[in-house]
Amino acid sequence: MVRFLLLLIGFGLAVIDGVSLIAYLNIITTGHGISGYLLFIKSKAELYLFLIGNVLIWLSIYFPFQKRNH
Repeated sequence: MVRFLLLLIGFGLAVIDGVSLIAYLNIITTGHGISGYLLFIKSKAELYLFLIGNVLIWLSIYFPFQKRNH
């Protein structure tokens, strides 16, 4: 149950903040370029929440929370 909750929270963070990061791609069209985009998103919380969401998804899938007795 905890793994499923982590998966849902991580997926929510990754999707919401991923959409925001894609929306910020409009900065490139204003003439700033890719380096300007990367410097801009480095200062935004969405990048870090996106990364946290991906880590939560990874943990919920690959990290064994309990050992099964077989």
